[in-house]
Amino acid sequence: MKKLANAESAPELTNGEFEEFTKKGVAFVDFFAEWCMPCLMMSPIIDELNEKFKGKIKFGKVNVDDNKELAGKFNVMSIPNMIVFKDGKKVEQFIGTVGQDEIEAKLKKLI
Repeated sequence: MKKLANAESAPELTNGEFEEFTKKGVAFVDFFAEWCMPCLMMSPIIDELNEKFKGKIKFGKVNVDDNKELAGKFNVMSIPNMIVFKDGKKVEQFIGTVGQDEIEAKLKKLI
């Protein structure tokens, strides 16, 4: 997968920013760890989706090592683990490496 030259990385969220980030609209949150190889493989896909859905869906990342409480709150037991929120409520979840087309198709239904 080629990374778009202008693809922006999703911001990393902390416990304090998370609620504000997810409470309005559609927010896609990637729970990851820097040592997780599948997470690193998903990163360019998420950056590309961030670019594609700019202005429609917010994308953010949560480092599970730095935010154990947040990971625990959403029962994130394995990573990569991506959760989609709509107005603060969990509406979709992807666990493991998932193809861009599959994620994109489900995201399109939420906007």
